[in-house]
Amino acid sequence: MPTRLTKTRKHRGHVSAGNGRIGKHRKHPGGRGMAGGQHHHRINLDKYHPGYFGKVGMRYFNKQQNQFWKPVLNLDKLWTLIPEDKRDEYLKNSSSASAPVIDTLAAGYGKVWVKVSYSSSSHRQG
Repeated sequence: MPTRLTKTRKHRGHVSAGNGRIGKHRKHPGGRGMAGGQHHHRINLDKYHPGYFGKVGMRYFNKQQNQFWKPVLNLDKLWTLIPEDKRDEYLKNSSSASAPVIDTLAAGYGKVWVKVSYSSSSHRQG
């Protein structure tokens, strides 16, 4: 933006340059950042950032994320880990003698899930 169009050029000769005599344009009048969130900025935080303050959940001391690494694979997607040419070969020779051995861990999956769906007639409660 060229200097000739800036606010300061327009306000030359006007005492407070649009910032008011009483309030004054000072550096950080409300405090820096989130200061006053529980005091003088409370209305704004309650209105636009509900739940910003306080605790939620349970603390886990020294949580090491690698202990919780367990990407999952659905059973219906298990065949995708076998190359397509080998897959066709296994499906053609589908005898009980030969079955593919799939290392899911080497493929980057820690758990295999079986998705079970019950029909309303077969699954009854009570």
